[in-house]
Amino acid sequence: MWWNRLKSIWASPDLRKKILITLGILVIYRLAANIPVPGISPSTVNSALAKNPDLSQIVGLLSIFSGGSIQNFSIVSLGVYPYITASIVIQLLQQIVPSLERIAREGGEAAQERLSQITRYLAVPLAFLQGFGQLTLFASIGAITASSFNLLNGSTFLPTITMLITLTAGVMFVVWLGELITENGIGNGISILIFVNILSPLTQSVSQYFLSNGIGSNSTGTNAMSSLIQFIFFLIVSVFLTVILTYITLADRRVPVQYPSKNVLGARRAMLDSSQRSYIPVKLNMGGMIPLIFAQSIMVFPMIVSSYLAVPQDKIVWLRNLSSWMQLNITPSAAWYPYAFFVVIIFFTFFYAETLFEQQRWGENLRKQGAFVTGYRPGEATESYLRRIMWRVTLWGALSLALISVVTFFIPGFKIAYSNSNATGFLTAASLIIVVQVGIDTIKQVEANLLTSNYSGFLS
Repeated sequence: MWWNRLKSIWASPDLRKKILITLGILVIYRLAANIPVPGISPSTVNSALAKNPDLSQIVGLLSIFSGGSIQNFSIVSLGVYPYITASIVIQLLQQIVPSLERIAREGGEAAQERLSQITRYLAVPLAFLQGFGQLTLFASIGAITASSFNLLNGSTFLPTITMLITLTAGVMFVVWLGELITENGIGNGISILIFVNILSPLTQSVSQYFLSNGIGSNSTGTNAMSSLIQFIFFLIVSVFLTVILTYITLADRRVPVQYPSKNVLGARRAMLDSSQRSYIPVKLNMGGMIPLIFAQSIMVFPMIVSSYLAVPQDKIVWLRNLSSWMQLNITPSAAWYPYAFFVVIIFFTFFYAETLFEQQRWGENLRKQGAFVTGYRPGEATESYLRRIMWRVTLWGALSLALISVVTFFIPGFKIAYSNSNATGFLTAASLIIVVQVGIDTIKQVEANLLTSNYSGFLS
């Protein structure tokens, strides 16, 4: 049956063209991920990371959305992080800035394009700042020589500006490729690029895991056998979590809504009032992967700050000692880390769900359309009822998302936790959640395009 489905997809000229365009853009993007920033040697970066395992954990977190290009320090090593951050900031500012709220309320394609343009403008300075922070971090461990990175030195000013402009241009190039996929390809472009970035290092990680543990060679030792059992266990748990995540992504609470309608009857064209029933879907996880990105950013921030400050040259002794303590204790390997991560994920899931609920204005929109929820007056009463449902549904969604995100910390054989210099990371819980959600959304778009193509062929 799946083979017939693939044949029907390939038989549609429009859908085939979109898939080929998407694949071509992804090839270009992966080629760009192997072009290093001018003045930086990838081998020097990798050797410096090998000597700093604590920093390697931070790089492992940042590599989720860059496909491992941070280790190569490629021109697209910042990935889409600045653009995602800009999108989140603009979405939150819509509740504060009246002009942004007015644009969002207007709706339509013109308003959406305006918000996208503002997001791109904001992404440029954020990319510049993130690039400077990343270069500073790598310079502190010797991955970048002092002779090539220093904004305050006349001899190194030009090479430093070149690196920063290259990294910033790389972010906007990735955003442009993502928009090309959205307009001419299949699926959401930015999400597709993140999806590919997550999956692209998998083959290398698996092969390194096999080679480092003697799997597949002539070795038949206990270590090779136990490592093979661990890998099989990893696959089983991955499939199990994927099934659960699929149910969580698709699950919703459907609130019945009555819409008024009028029918014309008889020769005198009399009007008969009636009602049409529909529903409002309240998603189990309204925020998708955004709460997880928020939580990861908050948890990784102290690690990044401590890496900047914990340098032997720092003359402020107490600050250097505090930063060194943070490096040792505020890490994913700390015993308290999963519990703090659990709480932060729940907080941001509720926070983002409430933000989306305020933006959708269900009570007001239903009242304008003359629709109502049975048993509740239109307006504030309906809004309050829907908010209570949203909070109850979000509670289960937040608990599910948080549990899946931290459960892998307690499974020793499941290397889904943050990778470091001594371990091979296959997938993180965050990346698995993103893969499932993007995969489901892309499949839905393929099916919608296929259905449209079939109807067009039937009508023609």
